Amino acid sequence: MLGLLMLVALTATAATAWLTLRQATRQVQETVSAGQQEVTRITGELRAYGFAHGTWDGLSPRVGALAKDTGQRIRVATETGALLADSDALAGRKPRAVSTRPPVLVDPRPLLTFPEGQLPRLSVKRTVVAIIDYRAAVADAACLTRAGAQVTSRPNSAGIPVVSADRRPAQCQEAAGKPGSPVQQDVDALRACESVQPLLPCLQRVFNDRTVSVAPPRLEVRLGYRDESPPTLAAAPTVAVAVGVALAAILGALLLSRAVLRPVRAMTLAAKGLGEGDLGRRVPVSGRDEIAQLGGAFNRMADSLQAAEGRQRRLTGDIAHELRTPLANLRGYLEALRDGVMEPTPELLDSLHEEAMLQQRIVDDLQDLALAEAGALTYHRADVDLRDLLETSRTAHRAQAETVGVALELEAPQPVQVTADADRLRQVVGNLVGNALRATAPGGTVTLALARNAGLAIVEVRDTGKGIPAEDLPHLFDRFWRADAARGRATGGSGLGLSIARQIVTDHQGTIDAKSAVGVGTTFTVVLPTAPADAG
Repeated sequence: MLGLLMLVALTATAATAWLTLRQATRQVQETVSAGQQEVTRITGELRAYGFAHGTWDGLSPRVGALAKDTGQRIRVATETGALLADSDALAGRKPRAVSTRPPVLVDPRPLLTFPEGQLPRLSVKRTVVAIIDYRAAVADAACLTRAGAQVTSRPNSAGIPVVSADRRPAQCQEAAGKPGSPVQQDVDALRACESVQPLLPCLQRVFNDRTVSVAPPRLEVRLGYRDESPPTLAAAPTVAVAVGVALAAILGALLLSRAVLRPVRAMTLAAKGLGEGDLGRRVPVSGRDEIAQLGGAFNRMADSLQAAEGRQRRLTGDIAHELRTPLANLRGYLEALRDGVMEPTPELLDSLHEEAMLQQRIVDDLQDLALAEAGALTYHRADVDLRDLLETSRTAHRAQAETVGVALELEAPQPVQVTADADRLRQVVGNLVGNALRATAPGGTVTLALARNAGLAIVEVRDTGKGIPAEDLPHLFDRFWRADAARGRATGGSGLGLSIARQIVTDHQGTIDAKSAVGVGTTFTVVLPTAPADAG
């Protein structure tokens, strides 16, 4: 929420600043663009004049015309400071103080152009010819200009001006069309460029150096005057921008409130439905913000409540199923004894007592499981040697193993100590061993194995029985779950032993899992942390 509010505020501020800056920049750019176009026109025409005439003589009329067309104050001087023309003076006005902006340089000398890929030696020769041609062209153009002829020029393939005029006075006839001869200093200076890359800039630099004495000097052109009034901004666009930003901020706040309140409203309705017993209600979740995290937590809570409700119903059904048949048998026999239909023989009384003890065991297991899951099961922890505990369990089940013809073996090469409740661990191991003996056919083997690995005690109960299908392994530790779909009593057990064993192991900060292959056997593995005294 804070991030979204900050986003709205920052967006509104940024939009105001951007739109205002954009409006101001547009007007400034329009002014600057117009000024740049004028500067480009002025400097371009001045350079063209120097390029064509080879001198700055007669430049003043051109400067006056440019100042009149562009509305700019133009002051033209050479780099050495010699004033050539000032539009204020040409207009009969007292020259104003020049602007503080830096001057624009105008160089009338040509830019050399050579074909790409030309050999360096050939480019040097062409540059020597260009220097000779330019000196001749400058002298001819300057003579024609001073004689009052109308001079024009065009660049040749190397960029050197080719001069023409409407007439050719007598004093300019002698130099016209006479090619000069190369100067050795020019050739020597240009040969130094043959090993320079890139070649053309070096040739251009030498060309400028060797023609500086005959070319018109570079100009410094100053435009404008000091304290010139800057352009002003229009107020209407700025007011329109402010109004637009205000409307955008209001619209953004409305959209923000809807975006935030919609998931809250959906969550409120879902919570109300959940409180009324509709455990299937969920809220749509999108994104990764705090609202989305709250919605995800709500959905997980609803899933947990629905799963707990399902477990409670299944538990109730399982308990009813487990107790219904034996209680019905007890009731039937007791009514038969009361009515005198059956005689109270010792065999019948033993059977009824065994059935009552089975129900007592189921009730005791349920109580242990409920206490364990509630964290109220009492543990008397002490250092326990697991090898001695497994030996005790083996001794306790040896008679049962011999009765069913199964070998009960122990693999514990060294003692391993853990801090635990010995009686509860014997309960776990006894449950696993009893299940293994019932699942193993005569002639098979049940093995109790003990090992230590990196501070962990590993107890394995392996059998060579019929195994458990892979699809049944995830349900092994569920309450009342039995691989026998008919839930018969041939294999014994209440269906709670493994659930109790898992809870006891979990309470000892351990884990229990099972691996099995049909026809090969099953291995239950209990992993417990070793006692500090067992670190060696």
